[in-house]
Amino acid sequence: MSTSSNGAQSVLAPGACIGILGGGQLGRMLAIAGARLGFDVHIYTPEDHAPASRVAAHTVKGAYDDLDAVRAFARGVDVVTYEFENVPVETAAAAAECAPVRPGARALEVAQDRLVEKSFLNEAGIATVPFRAVECVSDLERAMAALGVPSILKTRRFGYDGKGQARLKAGSSAEAAFAEIGAQSAILEGFAAFEREVSIVAARGLDGAVKAYTLAENEHEGGILRRSIAPTPAQARLGAKAEAIATTILTQLDYVGVLAVEFFVLAGDQLLVNEIAPRVHNTGHWTMDACACDQFEQHMRAVAGWPLGDTSAHSAAEMVNLIGEDAADWLTLAQEPQAVLHLYGKTEIRAGRKMGHLNRLKPLRD
Repeated sequence: MSTSSNGAQSVLAPGACIGILGGGQLGRMLAIAGARLGFDVHIYTPEDHAPASRVAAHTVKGAYDDLDAVRAFARGVDVVTYEFENVPVETAAAAAECAPVRPGARALEVAQDRLVEKSFLNEAGIATVPFRAVECVSDLERAMAALGVPSILKTRRFGYDGKGQARLKAGSSAEAAFAEIGAQSAILEGFAAFEREVSIVAARGLDGAVKAYTLAENEHEGGILRRSIAPTPAQARLGAKAEAIATTILTQLDYVGVLAVEFFVLAGDQLLVNEIAPRVHNTGHWTMDACACDQFEQHMRAVAGWPLGDTSAHSAAEMVNLIGEDAADWLTLAQEPQAVLHLYGKTEIRAGRKMGHLNRLKPLRD
């Protein structure tokens, strides 16, 4: 173990080993960033030929519910982190028996359940859309009466990219909507008349220091992020407010690493938190080519106990997700001037699957 001491905090020296739970594209980009800083990165994943495995020093294939295998994996590294928020809390807790886990399991507990997440935010004084818990059709009928329509029904757990959701409007059947999401524990969210969606990616170090990137403005298609533009023109008006909200969340969770906060912007520049993601995030991919220290390096710095890097942007950026067949045009995209192509090493193109992204760069305007 290559660990040195910096006061009361443990700081990993180059040559140390960082373990990542999860082998997808975020793990892949974290592994590349870690290698650049001199770390060996080990991946724990249930997948064969996972995108992260092909760039990491070592991979352990195992199920997330095989807690003995998780403990063995954690004993072989200096610190453990995760690349997606649906790592079971029990898995993170098992790893924490054998190595530090950063961020901790509390962040997973909050982010994995939409009801817990929104309750946590409101208790911290952070505004969200109004919401109600739904366990059955009669709960949904009462929630619809309280919040009105349009509104959106979401499973409490495991929904992403528009999955596990049903939109309700005048005349919608509560019974049909509840069946559409699989009759699972859910949350009904009130309508937000938002003008735009923005997000902030911020990090908290082991020493409690917080740094944030500029706000990105986001466009979604079919529930999937299509593009992010940074900095958004709203940065001057909303940046400090968004950073303060992110700092509150990071501090309340005693968080170490990178976290993303997605917002609805309402008339009068009111910010409502839509959701938080305890990990590096798609809306922060623009930082890979527009900042000296991108979100992936920042996360690895934080979990290793290093000082956080510079979050200032040297370029403006438009990040475009390559979804499904978009990636088949890689040769043309690779020739585009002032653009940087990132492909995730996924061998099978499928509709709706994130295959890569393209960062188009422009000079910053004063």
